[in-house]
Amino acid sequence: MLKVAFHPIYRHPLPEKHRFPMLKYELLPQQLLHEGTCNQDNFFEPEVPNDKYIVSVHEPEYFYDLLNLKIPHREARKIGFPLSRELVQRERIIADGTMKACEYALENGIAMNIAGGTHHAYTDRGEAFCMLNDQAIGARYLQAKGYARRILIIDLDVHQGNGTAQIFQEDPSVFTFSMHGASNYPFKKETSDLDIPLPKGTTDNEYLSILYDTLPGLLQEFRPDFAFYLSGVDILSTDKLGTLSLSPQGCRKRDEFVLKACKRHGVPIQCSMGGGYSRDIKIIVEAHANTYRAAQQIFF
Repeated sequence: MLKVAFHPIYRHPLPEKHRFPMLKYELLPQQLLHEGTCNQDNFFEPEVPNDKYIVSVHEPEYFYDLLNLKIPHREARKIGFPLSRELVQRERIIADGTMKACEYALENGIAMNIAGGTHHAYTDRGEAFCMLNDQAIGARYLQAKGYARRILIIDLDVHQGNGTAQIFQEDPSVFTFSMHGASNYPFKKETSDLDIPLPKGTTDNEYLSILYDTLPGLLQEFRPDFAFYLSGVDILSTDKLGTLSLSPQGCRKRDEFVLKACKRHGVPIQCSMGGGYSRDIKIIVEAHANTYRAAQQIFF
């Protein structure tokens, strides 16, 4: 059975006209239930995790400043959300959702988190709506538990996974692959193990051709025990923060290819949703829902 992390705290209130589409975390599970892609048994509710897994990735001083809302004003502004205890609690619970989804993925081949994909969080700071790097925490959790040694992170958000790249830059056991818009945020990129920057206006055929030529080789050569997939839908042509021009069909083909490739190579995969900033919330929800439809179709 497909297991999906969701907690009501994901639907965090933001000031009116805030550019982050928090509403999607309310609408996406509703859509999956409404159409029958998921039922209530598919969902599980994460909790506040043991903080030792968080500080295995993030510097304790940063994490405790976050907990105590002592982040300097300039750094807090870079995060982009009004800081509050509930927001920090939300971030911890999202990380737990990803860690628990890792265990379900080991059992079932795949598991999902309705939120997550917080790849702009560095060891010592947060930025761009990211405070704690959920998939990096999940990777360290798997290694600490002895569940996986070699881990592949497949980051297909339109924005480079700069925080993830920095966290694992000295660690050959975790391979970071980021395929992103060349001219998108972050404007100062970090160095992933493999970065593929794409020009403005990249369309379905160009994008998918590069992905098809790249991912199977990574799986074959690196031979990961586990994969994380950041399935951002900000690659769509309608995205107001993205520079690529994929269609919803192209985005779904991307998801299907990644999931099929991991299944073919026997690599369990955890998926976090990442970004999506189309002006029409229905486009965002539909594109994210396609990832869940693909998971059900391919694995179950």
